[in-house]
Amino acid sequence: MSQLFDPVLEKTLIKDKKYLEQTTIPIITVSSTYQEDLKGFYNLPEIDTSNDIVFSRAHYSMALATAVQAWGEKINPKKAWVVDPTNYVKADDWLSIQLTEKIGKTLARLPILKRLKDLVDKFGRKKLPILDSIGPPLAYLTQNIKKPILSFHIATGNILIEQNKTIFQMVTDPHIREDYLLHADNPRLTYLVFDQNTKTELLEKANLMDKAVDPNQVIVTGPPVDPRIIAARKQKQPWRSGQLKLCLTTGGLGTNKPEIKTLLNQLLPELRKRPSPYQLMVYAGTHNDIAQLVKKMAREKRVAVNEIHPKDPAKFKQRAKVSSPRKNHVNKELKDKKLTLIYHPQIVDANELLIRYGFPWADGFISKPSGDMAYDAVASGSFLLTLKEWGEWEHNIREIFEQKSISRRANIDNIVTQLETLRAAQGKSQSWIEQAMNHALSIDKLFIKGVKNILKAVK
Repeated sequence: MSQLFDPVLEKTLIKDKKYLEQTTIPIITVSSTYQEDLKGFYNLPEIDTSNDIVFSRAHYSMALATAVQAWGEKINPKKAWVVDPTNYVKADDWLSIQLTEKIGKTLARLPILKRLKDLVDKFGRKKLPILDSIGPPLAYLTQNIKKPILSFHIATGNILIEQNKTIFQMVTDPHIREDYLLHADNPRLTYLVFDQNTKTELLEKANLMDKAVDPNQVIVTGPPVDPRIIAARKQKQPWRSGQLKLCLTTGGLGTNKPEIKTLLNQLLPELRKRPSPYQLMVYAGTHNDIAQLVKKMAREKRVAVNEIHPKDPAKFKQRAKVSSPRKNHVNKELKDKKLTLIYHPQIVDANELLIRYGFPWADGFISKPSGDMAYDAVASGSFLLTLKEWGEWEHNIREIFEQKSISRRANIDNIVTQLETLRAAQGKSQSWIEQAMNHALSIDKLFIKGVKNILKAVK
């Protein structure tokens, strides 16, 4: 390995490599650069206010979810360990990481460029500048690993299978892109998929590409959801009356920002009513511009903001206790808070805050129908109103949860009227919101046992 962008990470690289070699379940993903939290885990000086480069909350949260399930109550690298090679890109290649994030954010935030994004999804993913950059650190990290590796990103799966590794590839969404099938007939590759329909699609598309795939090497696991989110559903009751608790979220790239602004224009005045029909939480993720937008609009609408942004909420240390959200504690802490903002510049901490405050608290989520929000929201027992989709896989996710009567498309320009309709019970029947939450709380076990099924398959 050549010199890294941050020389301090030479130390964590060696330790991460050792953990991957010694752990029972080595997990690899591509999601973000959480370099300061890596330093903190290894007791090196860290900066809690620096900004991570983030491509996807989903690929981080899903990988972490599986590790959390394997760890149990305490972090134990011997049971499972997660590494993102993006953290260890060489100094000479660092520009490609920044460029990939810039491309992603630009496409994700400007609807006028949506068609260009679709072209990138269809033709350009194999040529994104990050792919060449993660190759060297990935090869170094895994060079001595003989046991199967669990991959949560198609790029790492393809690179490692070409290096003669045995791979369990998580297909994170109910959609099969051609990239997943490049090595479909390799006997060292096993797929873990969302549901039976995704398995059928995989086998069908592989056959069309003249690649023979053993159906036994395509295992239906369900989506990977953090067990702490699943635990939150046990204390959640379907909404029937009173204030409705809503969580409005963005994604890893700050997606749907214009829609978020439009929704805030309508929802913030509702918070000034006495009594207010809503409590609103906005998850800005790692995006300071979205956090500043929320605060600016709240000032203009004269709504007080309850900011949740502790310095370092993710206390990830060896043998540290895995933090679990407590619904009663969260409800008490957020009681009478009309508007709450969750923001942290680092993905590890932002994700912990969302798990700690968002999922145990919210009756419903307003979010794009993606793997980084929809699976988690539904598994937590919440209803879902969906923002604009950003790919074919999100169309599939939206349709799945609409068919289960848990989700509807958000009426972006008339959200207050829509919510009033969904809150209202017709005669003595339940409101749509109560019905949707009941459906979420009784959803097929496949949607809440994904991480257990994944670990069972890999072991």
